[in-house]
Amino acid sequence: MDEEQQAAPDGLRPAAAYAGPNLEPAPGLDLDPYALLEASPGQPPLVVTDALAGAARFYLEREQGYFNDIYLLAPVGYFVLALDTTVLLMNLVGADLLGIPRANPQRQRLRGFIAQRFLPDFDAFVSAALNSREPQRCQVQMTRGRGDRGFPVTLLASGSGDGQSFRVVLELAEGKLAALERSEERFRRIVHNAEEGIWEVDAAARTSFVNPKMALMLGYTIEEMLEQPLQHFMDEEGRTLFERNIASRLQGVAERHDFKFRRKSGEELWASLSTNPIFDGDGAYLGALALVTDITAQRQSSEEVWRQANFDALTGLPNRHMFQDRLGQEMKKAKRDNMFLALLFIDLDQFKEVNDRLGHAMGDRLLAEAAGRIAACVRASDTLARLGGDEFVVILPGLEHAASVERVAQNIIAALNQPFQLAREQGRVSASVGIALFPSDAAEPADLLSHADQAMYAAKSAGRNRYCYFTADMQAAAQQRLRLSGDLRRALGAGEFQLYYQPIVNLHTGRIERAEALLRWHHPQRGLLNPPEFIGNAEASGLIVEIGDWVFRQAADQAQAWQRELGWPLQISVNQSPVQFRGDPGFCQGWLDYVNQLQLAPRSIVIEITESILTEAASAVLERLRQFRAMGLQVALDDFGTGHGSLAHLKQFELDYLKIDRSFVQGLSGDSGGLALCEAIIVMAHKLGLQVVAEGVESEVQLALLQAAGCDYAQGFVYAHAMPPDELAAMIQREAANDGASQAV
Repeated sequence: MDEEQQAAPDGLRPAAAYAGPNLEPAPGLDLDPYALLEASPGQPPLVVTDALAGAARFYLEREQGYFNDIYLLAPVGYFVLALDTTVLLMNLVGADLLGIPRANPQRQRLRGFIAQRFLPDFDAFVSAALNSREPQRCQVQMTRGRGDRGFPVTLLASGSGDGQSFRVVLELAEGKLAALERSEERFRRIVHNAEEGIWEVDAAARTSFVNPKMALMLGYTIEEMLEQPLQHFMDEEGRTLFERNIASRLQGVAERHDFKFRRKSGEELWASLSTNPIFDGDGAYLGALALVTDITAQRQSSEEVWRQANFDALTGLPNRHMFQDRLGQEMKKAKRDNMFLALLFIDLDQFKEVNDRLGHAMGDRLLAEAAGRIAACVRASDTLARLGGDEFVVILPGLEHAASVERVAQNIIAALNQPFQLAREQGRVSASVGIALFPSDAAEPADLLSHADQAMYAAKSAGRNRYCYFTADMQAAAQQRLRLSGDLRRALGAGEFQLYYQPIVNLHTGRIERAEALLRWHHPQRGLLNPPEFIGNAEASGLIVEIGDWVFRQAADQAQAWQRELGWPLQISVNQSPVQFRGDPGFCQGWLDYVNQLQLAPRSIVIEITESILTEAASAVLERLRQFRAMGLQVALDDFGTGHGSLAHLKQFELDYLKIDRSFVQGLSGDSGGLALCEAIIVMAHKLGLQVVAEGVESEVQLALLQAAGCDYAQGFVYAHAMPPDELAAMIQREAANDGASQAV
């Protein structure tokens, strides 16, 4: 809160100087209760409801600030009340008179302290105060509870002007001398037992009085603090702030500031000082009286909140929020100094595999060590931040030529290429680094980050473990991907997707027994698109989950239709993306409900998964496969031979089919090594109880060799391309008709 907000309203300066070190009213004090009632002219209305709105909370906090500065030490009771007389704020004397804690009145109502026989007078007094602009006076008997004889008081009240709260001054109804004696005695007790520290300094800022709480807060005795300069207990920053505000204190301005003090033990004490100047009867400055509140815990909490908002908890590096702020500052500085700046976007390759294999704890350990290795490759003046996951960024400011950037990128890649020792295991990752330069590549921070990200994506696509500079072509490709994402979101609702089906033939019977569902997109501008042209974008954007759900339901509908039309349970294979497999298991439950609703025959649907899925956490994979089994679905392992650790996984997981990747089939010939591999795969699969499907069969020679090797099924152009469902149905019916004719002959 600034000094202008903290200044006491005009006419209140004398009322702020209530007590000297001997706890007597300061010279020249003319205690006028009506002046107290007029203490906040023009202040915002104090809105008091059970659910204070944000703006109202601000006003209440500001009212609390003025209250502490001006009324807290007043030798009369002072209250701010809600319409039902609930106590919202009260000063030290008011809390003492009512016998309730000042900081937590717990919704006590002042009306509850009025003697029963005076309640009608009190209610009329409150009503008059709320409906009149003039202060109202009332004499009543107050009591703290049953059996208490009570005490007579004079109440003075006025409304706040907003009709929602009012202020009350409470004076004991007794003679002036008795009142003064009682006031001194009570005030002395309150000051010595106050929860706040009370600190008085003279005109030279030397300590002339402290209460026990103040001495306890700093760890000194009262005697050790007396006559000591206030600055003696402050650090350098606090001394500077204190000296800067001497002039305002001499001018009689009430202030509030947060200072950092040093306890006798050397520990820090953050305190909020509400300071009021003290003047003599001639207006000469005598010193100042301060109310001191220990805010060390709040300050530490605020600093922790700030740190959490700006730094990554795992690595201690700046997070995205602070990075964006620093990037903007560094770009402004580079522009001012006519220098160029480089931004490196770093993504760890193969991190997910390490994280899944060794667990999240080891993954976190790798990330922390990776952060240290990157930090060792950059200057202290550079900024290294973690954006999240396995993504890091480095700001390299003040560069004169691009060679420096390349050297840093190469060092980072080399450092991250070294193995990470994670407990008893080793983890290996590499780095794909994208580089964007200011001002040549972008003028705005968001654009520079986006371009560095695109360059990183290009480095990853080019084979990983390398760096790549941003180019205009990357921007065009990124814009194309962005447009494609928008088109994908529209396509599902617009009915632009269609399933084609490629027949899968039983090599023992020669009949079409299964078909693989393959997604096609009828793009309104680009025509018919195959999956490789859009599936990657769908996975990156997360839309693959919704698209995959649509594919499953369409395939299930088609399976039901063909079973009715053809008279036998033709199996349909549906590909599942790793993104789908790791997604919400609720989709599987939805599929189960849908399959039951259609009353599909068991084993009507086969889910095709890739080998990479089997490298995920074993328990999660087993649970998802169990769900498929419960639905009456079978599982095929697609593209076998292209992943890692395939043989071990075949024994661990329950699978039904193994699909030999087309790369093994295309090179088949009588004396090729490819044939030996296919034969070995087929024999191994059969011993494990799996049936084998060969993909990409394009020639009669390949087909004959696979049949001789004992392969169970084949699909490929040797039979047919993928086709719309009605064409496949017609093909099956022709085949059935030919079989019937052959049997008749």
